[in-house]
Amino acid sequence: MKYKKIFNSLFYIFIAAATVLFSFFFIYGFSGYFRCRTFINEYSSAYGLDKNEVAAIIKAESNFNPNAKSREGATGLMQIMPETADFIARLSGIDKYNLYDERTNIRFGCFYLRYLKNKFYSDGTVYAAYNAGEGKVREWLKHKDYSEDGENLSVIPYPETRNYVRKVSAYKRLFSLLF
Repeated sequence: MKYKKIFNSLFYIFIAAATVLFSFFFIYGFSGYFRCRTFINEYSSAYGLDKNEVAAIIKAESNFNPNAKSREGATGLMQIMPETADFIARLSGIDKYNLYDERTNIRFGCFYLRYLKNKFYSDGTVYAAYNAGEGKVREWLKHKDYSEDGENLSVIPYPETRNYVRKVSAYKRLFSLLF
């Protein structure tokens, strides 16, 4: 009888914890991760990226909404700009693509993230380039007020980009803890 009470108590605690965790994922928009994780794993592996970093960028960019479109025209999960998509398609030998397709968007986003990682040295600088553009970050790197060594940003002058870098870094840590 005593063991039955202990078992029942543990069972109810487990159910409560599972309910809280399940609610957390849906309330904070992490449920989309489960829908996309196959593509995240496939393309992060193909491009030598950390899957948690890719998931963090998707969370920051679109909150896992494959139909997201910014005022500037960035499209899909990883918010790819049309010019960037054309660049990636040309280098990848792809004629037609749909940025609203989750697989394509994650593939293009991972390609571009790898491209930026090959150009810049620190994660913060890479994330800034993903958000503000490679050209803008190169300008900042030449400016002594923003970069002490010309390779890493010590100050990000755009508040939106500064917040984006913080957000992606925090989401990456969170995804690393959860998954």
